[in-house]
Amino acid sequence: MNDKRLASLDALRGFDMLFIMGFASLIIAVCKLFPDGTESWIYHQMNHVSWNGLTHHDTIFPLFIFIAGISFPFSYAKQLERGVPRWKIYWKAVRRALVLVLFGLICNGLLKFQFADLRYWSVLARIGLAGMFASILFMNFKPWGRVIIAAVLLVGYWLLVGFVVAPDAPAGAGPLTLEGNIVGYVDRCLFPGHLYKGTGGIFDPEGTLSTVPAIVTAMLGMFAGEWVRRQDVNERKKVLGMVAAAVLLLVVGLVWSRWFPLNKKLWTSSFVLVTGAYSLALFALFYWIIDVKGWKGWILPFTVIGLNSITIFMAPRIIDFKFATNFFLEGLCGLMDPLWAKVVWQCGYLALVWLFLYFLYRKKIFLKV
Repeated sequence: MNDKRLASLDALRGFDMLFIMGFASLIIAVCKLFPDGTESWIYHQMNHVSWNGLTHHDTIFPLFIFIAGISFPFSYAKQLERGVPRWKIYWKAVRRALVLVLFGLICNGLLKFQFADLRYWSVLARIGLAGMFASILFMNFKPWGRVIIAAVLLVGYWLLVGFVVAPDAPAGAGPLTLEGNIVGYVDRCLFPGHLYKGTGGIFDPEGTLSTVPAIVTAMLGMFAGEWVRRQDVNERKKVLGMVAAAVLLLVVGLVWSRWFPLNKKLWTSSFVLVTGAYSLALFALFYWIIDVKGWKGWILPFTVIGLNSITIFMAPRIIDFKFATNFFLEGLCGLMDPLWAKVVWQCGYLALVWLFLYFLYRKKIFLKV
């Protein structure tokens, strides 16, 4: 297979970011139209779990890291073919991580210059750092070497987080509780006063130690990209191989979760495997439909989002799309039942943001790092 751009990858990234862009809020608004709608399965899937457990909303972040991982084997091969020195490829990976860390700080309020309580960690920082370390491993180890490294990282993380209680934990707090986990303790020591305020400043869901298993999430994506690049395997076997690997990851992850629960905030090893299984299965589906069968007529709405994923993460923090939506729909929504007004407003917001991305798409303006 040649290294042409995978249309499925852009579409899958767009599908993933659609929920962040406002589709999850639209589903929640629709659920509220129905009696007991807030108790429905799909309503709960559009919200994060408070601690242990897994919903669809918890898969969005790891899927994005996984997709970024898929891209790297293609990018690396192209750079080698062009004769790019290895040190430049290393520097590109490091530079990308640093830029994403900076973007994360900006999203956290860096430009307000209130440094005393500025949160250092962020979603973008995790994406950048996990991708950087996974890229370095990819460039220096063969596949089986990386498999062993991934296993060591996941097992080692389990042994540390699953069995070591934070020294400052309150009496009776276990190692897998919010107050007692070692992950939060490390960040409290390194960055006191700069952690996620949603936990009272005692824990950061994108912190230092939990970045380690996130590296494996990126590595899983790279394994998938490496597999798809192979020219000695036909497309059907590639898809079946990914489905089989997804089943294996799912089974091992679910069994492991009996001792090391699925937990996005801790990014537990079982969470890595189960969300990796979901990500791999979804990629296999998109790859089969779009790149193998060539059914591409439906992907434009997703591709428009997927090609500017970092933009849509940052833009709502800079551009007041809510104000613009109110400008167009406040009068209409004021005439409607509040529940229906919320649905109409969410539709308008989603359409407005998508049109903004479509404008960038037509002008070929893409934010890349």
